[in-house]
Amino acid sequence: MSQSNLEPEGVRLQKVMASAGVASRRVCEDLIVQGKVKVNGKQVTELGTRINPEIDKVSVSGTPIQLDNSRVYLALNKPYGVVSSMADENGRADLSQFVVGYDRVFNVGRLDSETTGLIIMTNDGDLAHKLAHPKFGVTKTYVARVEGVVTPPIIHKLLSGFELEDGLIKADKAHIVDVQPGESLVELVLHSGRNRIVRRMFEFVGHPVVGLVRRSFGPIQLGPLKEGRIRELSKIEVGALLKAAEGDGRIARPPRPKNKAAAANKKRR
Repeated sequence: MSQSNLEPEGVRLQKVMASAGVASRRVCEDLIVQGKVKVNGKQVTELGTRINPEIDKVSVSGTPIQLDNSRVYLALNKPYGVVSSMADENGRADLSQFVVGYDRVFNVGRLDSETTGLIIMTNDGDLAHKLAHPKFGVTKTYVARVEGVVTPPIIHKLLSGFELEDGLIKADKAHIVDVQPGESLVELVLHSGRNRIVRRMFEFVGHPVVGLVRRSFGPIQLGPLKEGRIRELSKIEVGALLKAAEGDGRIARPPRPKNKAAAANKKRR
């Protein structure tokens, strides 16, 4: 029997973590011993632990770690007039021009051609699906410049919801940023990915959009990234995206009273 056949299967956990860019191997060992590392949801404290990086899921302090170094995660500030497609059949400017040199990446969700701001680009199909699907509850933040003076009752209407042609819609959050003569600046947070939804919502409440930018997608912020520029996400940002994609969009229930007396007191209120 060869020496290779005598070796345990898998790769040492601290080596996999170090290769994934978590930290040096020594620091990764400390994290394991301190109980901060989980493999497939179970805490691991043994330094001899071996895993299969192609199958096993690793998290550090609750944040998932991407073990596949072939995965690419990018943030793009999409300019005005660019369509959210990798190849536009009508010959319009598309997203492919910004990712030359990156192999088989694609956009997560869409922004209409008149909207600027943050688009996530990746070759991770599973993550892209979860980020784009509303059932996982990943929110996007928009800042809209709209016609007219937006008042608190309008904000309440955006938050309470209303019926559009494709169903009920309501904002997760909304607030007035600024009001100038004849126009307002409003921040809107949504987990819906429906077509042109922000523009249709403001149109419905009587304040058509004249300028729209997406400032964040889940935990990823547009920040100072200039229009037409792209950057690679950091390991911390990728971990935050993976964690955000673990959500299922369900509304958390309030905690149950600890005892019957507490329940009775709550009921009397």
